[in-house]
Amino acid sequence: MAEKKQETKKSSNGFAPWRWIRRMFMGASKELSQEEILAVEKLESPSKLAVKAFFRRKLAVVALIVLISLFAFVFIGPLFLPMDVNFTDANQANIGPVMSMRSVPSGMKNQIRTINGYANFTVGVSEDNTLYIWGYSKDALTKVDYSKTPEEIQNGKVYLAATGRDHVIAVTTDGQIVGWGDKSRGQYGVFNGNEEDPIIQMPDELLNGKIEDVSKISSLACGYQASAIVIDGKLYAWGNTKACLNLEAATKLERTDVKKVVFSNYYILVQFEDGSISCPGGILNNERINTADGTRVKLLTYLKDQTVVDIAATKDCFAVLLDSGEVIIQGASKYNEDVVPELPAGEKLVSVSGGANHFVGVSDAGKAYAWGSNDKGQCDKINGQACATAYTGAYQTYLVDENGSLVRSAGLRGYLFGTDSNGRDTFTRIMHGGKMTMTIGALAVIVSSVIAIIIGCLSGYFGGWVDMVLMRITEIFSAIPFLPFAMMLSYVLSKRPISENMRIFIIMIILGLLSWTGLARMIRGQVLAEREKEFVTAAKSMGVKEGRIAFKHILPNVISVILVSMTLDFAGCLLTESSLSYLGFGVQQPRPTWGNMLNGANNSIVIQNYWWQWVFPAIFLAIATISINIIGDTLRDVLDPKSSQEK
Repeated sequence: MAEKKQETKKSSNGFAPWRWIRRMFMGASKELSQEEILAVEKLESPSKLAVKAFFRRKLAVVALIVLISLFAFVFIGPLFLPMDVNFTDANQANIGPVMSMRSVPSGMKNQIRTINGYANFTVGVSEDNTLYIWGYSKDALTKVDYSKTPEEIQNGKVYLAATGRDHVIAVTTDGQIVGWGDKSRGQYGVFNGNEEDPIIQMPDELLNGKIEDVSKISSLACGYQASAIVIDGKLYAWGNTKACLNLEAATKLERTDVKKVVFSNYYILVQFEDGSISCPGGILNNERINTADGTRVKLLTYLKDQTVVDIAATKDCFAVLLDSGEVIIQGASKYNEDVVPELPAGEKLVSVSGGANHFVGVSDAGKAYAWGSNDKGQCDKINGQACATAYTGAYQTYLVDENGSLVRSAGLRGYLFGTDSNGRDTFTRIMHGGKMTMTIGALAVIVSSVIAIIIGCLSGYFGGWVDMVLMRITEIFSAIPFLPFAMMLSYVLSKRPISENMRIFIIMIILGLLSWTGLARMIRGQVLAEREKEFVTAAKSMGVKEGRIAFKHILPNVISVILVSMTLDFAGCLLTESSLSYLGFGVQQPRPTWGNMLNGANNSIVIQNYWWQWVFPAIFLAIATISINIIGDTLRDVLDPKSSQEK
């Protein structure tokens, strides 16, 4: 019996979250149980009543949950998703929201003939001669959609395909070469530009003729504004000679034993059937390597006694694979492309493929090995994986078995919120930018509140000449035009030789120093009312010091007003910081804030074509501001003695 009474008492006094949730969000009855009635009748503090009143308001609860989630996103998220503020990648610029850049279409997963990628989209051909395109295949500026293929290659008519930076070349099963995308630099088809332009036209026999036997095609490659195909040992190349610096020299090769051709950003490399290579008129002619005995010799001299079995290229490097398994990397290695992994004893590479900044090789044991940049995860869990062939997209790796089935894919999935004009992930920048914006806003509010509390309490309590002096100072600060003055100070700071961190700190101080006047007046009015009450008279009669009365006895009674004002001022500081950064007078790029991310909206091209670069920062800023304002308005209502109790 005693245990039952104890259980009843615990039930009456305890908090039942499920019951509150039902009443708040599920429309459950708000009629109180007998136990709840007894609990309500107990004497409760005003603060407890205010908390209960706050949590009875659905909109305020939702706003609080949203704000807490937002704080967790911008302050905890960066711990798991770090950012290099100086990172840029022109090849990833202005990509819209996409998360399918790694996703091989289901129709070709078990019948892969070839996969090729150079840009932000990838092309693949299945064994049933169907072309597939996946990734970010749209150019927002030119409105070109590379996934919209010409009628000539639809319905299972593609034998081979390759993609360049801004164009696609496909060979049909009946030997026709079809191109689409950008052809302004002679990438395919008829070039209708100025004859003085440094353009090599697509050969007439390919443009107006057909390949008699497509099985004689040994290589098809596209690069930056250039294309090449090898048919029965003969090389055909065309495009922009300013983009591919040795393109013209390559077209003059008088050899009929060409096996393979690859493009870097600026050069074309050719492999021959006899195991030699050539970079006609290119950099490899003068490149030197360190031999095993410590001597340094020309690359081509070293290769005279070696047999090349495969070649590959990234944007900046070439990989030359020898029959011994040795891999020679030449070019500007920026992403550890020259750090070839050491294979297990008795294993050697027999093929190699290159993405934008990484290489993937397959060994004679049927295992894959990747090296180079792994910033997009393109080398993750690749080493030692069983496969027959390895293909690469620009930032992806695809492993395929001997049956043409996909074994594993790794690398860049895409960008949830797209990228900016420098190729930086908008999602990551919003996360880190929100941390900066909210930190500045919070510290600015703290500074302004401290100043307002001191001046408001002193002015309201002491009155007389103290009140007169402090209010005149307040009026002087109130008369300063806030935004122009903040812009002026920020501009002056930008011309001073100070660090970016110090600049940000000063901006916080500026915002705080210019935004305290309204709260100070409000506190003064509240203190004027409170100082006439009996508890103040009692404290004076007991000999309590004036300062202690003002800050220890009166201030707690006006804290509700201060809390409400701080929440509303916080929202205002967020908007002010964003305004300054938007106008170019706040935190400067490349360090992100929501404001300077919105700066791109000043550009009509960005507004019309790259909406994600400003819409998402604006949404996050709006959500934060609205949530804080809702919380502030609700606090004002529940802390008001006239409305603190629910009717």
